[in-house]
Amino acid sequence: MRDFVYGALPVRVVFAAGSRTCLANEVAALGIQRALVLCTPHQRDLAEAAAILLEQRCVGVFDGARMHVPVEVARTASTYATSVGADGLVAVGGGSTIGLAKGIALDMGLPIVAVPTTYAGSEMTPIYGLTEHGVKKTGRDARVLPRTVVYDPELTLGLPVALSVTSGLNAIAHAAEGLYAHDGNPVLDLMAEEGIRALAAGLKRVAAAPSDVEARSDCLYGAWLCGTVLGQAGMALHHKLCHVLGGSLDLPHAETHAVMLPHTLAYNAPAAPVAMRRIARALGRPDASWGLHELAKELGAPTSLRELGVTAEALDRVTDLALTSPYANPRPLSREAIAGLLARAWSGAPPAP
Repeated sequence: MRDFVYGALPVRVVFAAGSRTCLANEVAALGIQRALVLCTPHQRDLAEAAAILLEQRCVGVFDGARMHVPVEVARTASTYATSVGADGLVAVGGGSTIGLAKGIALDMGLPIVAVPTTYAGSEMTPIYGLTEHGVKKTGRDARVLPRTVVYDPELTLGLPVALSVTSGLNAIAHAAEGLYAHDGNPVLDLMAEEGIRALAAGLKRVAAAPSDVEARSDCLYGAWLCGTVLGQAGMALHHKLCHVLGGSLDLPHAETHAVMLPHTLAYNAPAAPVAMRRIARALGRPDASWGLHELAKELGAPTSLRELGVTAEALDRVTDLALTSPYANPRPLSREAIAGLLARAWSGAPPAP
């Protein structure tokens, strides 16, 4: 048994189909009297439905959440929250909306109730990210950790299959890197493997029957576990590359994770054989990186950066940015090897053996 330190994060989780109906009670339990509901423009209807459930405890809806949380959006939202006298936030949506809530909480210290509608997993973490001048900066702060998370699988029924798949692969990335994290532990290992298993199996069922609430529940359960791992273990090369690609090129977050994960796992495989065996076992496949590449293809997810609009000329800058600000990674970082990894990911080639 290896030495480890484990500290559970103080998040209340409510998981049930239809659990959104208890939203007002959860907000009241935190002492929130004037909640600001957050969403993206295309999820305004869901946010307004949440506002109706909150009744007099809602002071408004802010629908300006954007991918990668541009700092100017976070500042505008904080100004609006101040103007309406908000004393709490209800984030209804995926990673962009929950990320915006975190940006406001970092500035104002307001408690967050998260109502996830994707499988991003951000709701279970004290990690925030803000993008300014094409650079995405991340950090950890207890102030941004949601106090309560309401998981209602029925709210994911409207998530298109393509977004369900990439969102789920994004969550799998959290667990995969948690399995070789420098600060991991046996409890997180169990959560990570189970989260990958639940999502890999659930996504296939969602692709076959998008209205299957049980399949949606399994995916949301897997996302909860994978997000919990992300919240407690340090991430490595995969997340660094995805943050660089997303922040500098404004790429779609989940799709970027889906493309990159097989390649980053292949890079680290020689230095993390135990983690790779656990990932392969959770996937039910003989190899972790190839297994994820094949799963992505089977589910119709993008498998190349070129499909996301990345030009070959952009890869040099991405490589340079990925090597700035040292971070823990199982395998030493080599510019030549990372450049090769990115070239394969750009072309859509299978991960390197």
